[in-house]
Amino acid sequence: MQRWLSKYRYVILFWLCFGVFRTSLADWNPIPSGSMRPTLVEGDVVLVNRVAYDLKLPLSDISLVKLDNPQRGDVVTFTSPKDGERLIKRIVGIPGDTLEMKNEVLWVNGTPATYADVQDIREPFAAGQTLAAVKLTEQVNTSKRTVQFIPQVRALRDFGPVVVPADSYFMLGDNRDNSADSRYIGFVPRRLLIGRAHHILASAQILDNWMPRFRRFGTPIL
Repeated sequence: MQRWLSKYRYVILFWLCFGVFRTSLADWNPIPSGSMRPTLVEGDVVLVNRVAYDLKLPLSDISLVKLDNPQRGDVVTFTSPKDGERLIKRIVGIPGDTLEMKNEVLWVNGTPATYADVQDIREPFAAGQTLAAVKLTEQVNTSKRTVQFIPQVRALRDFGPVVVPADSYFMLGDNRDNSADSRYIGFVPRRLLIGRAHHILASAQILDNWMPRFRRFGTPIL
């Protein structure tokens, strides 16, 4: 055993360092569903900065140092407070915000979002099935992103007003009518945030022929 450890000590050291790096500093996250369409699509693999907000004890939710505060518009990975599943959504509400949704229109602190650049599209929904959808640009104050709606899908299009508690965040998927977000799982405590997703590392057409989408490699997440 001692000879084996001596022989492979550099390999063992490498994997230990790699493990600490991935659980503490940076990570990648595959996108298995369409809840963040059109920003992220099935088959994207995103880079996640685990120290964007907190330096945590490896393999835990314990924050050692707070480095920065999450902002509205950040795309983040987090652990669902409902069932522990790892999710990726967009922050639309920070502590103290009053949020409301009226017929799909998001209101933040009494101000409605504005919508522009409307496009009619077809959205993949089930195996071999597409539905009519609408893609548009949503802007709340200085935060701007592309979202989409699927009118034929039953979804929670009205809620609130609700006030985001201290040290918690309200998440929405960009695919508003096909996302299990804070409308269903509740507010997300800061301790459950994993990190901020900032670039697409790689992408493949996992719903079709698994061919790579080279044009998406390295693109920033807006």
